[in-house]
Amino acid sequence: MTLPGIAGLVLTVGMAVDTNVLIFERIRDKLKEGRSFAQAIDRGFSSAVSTIFDANFTTMITAVVLYAIGNGPIQGFALTLGLGLLTSMFTGIFASRAMINLVWGRDARREVRI
Repeated sequence: MTLPGIAGLVLTVGMAVDTNVLIFERIRDKLKEGRSFAQAIDRGFSSAVSTIFDANFTTMITAVVLYAIGNGPIQGFALTLGLGLLTSMFTGIFASRAMINLVWGRDARREVRI
């Protein structure tokens, strides 16, 4: 892997972390509003999806433009970034929700500190 590819991977990891932080902050906000844990998960994910999609979509546009006008190393950066964005968006929105539902259960009414 080239240095630009590694840079694209590092940027992707940073955006994936940001996605999860955003989701859990929204869940925490919904819990502070007094919602049950199951409602907080549903509403937290629902309110975070549009923000996550917008951030990833604008970065994906940049990756496509860089790939189209760049040369070898720049194309490697853009390709790594684009594939990483698609992967992190999928895992952030779908896999994180599935894991939360698996661990705590969809209808769990337990007290949870986030």
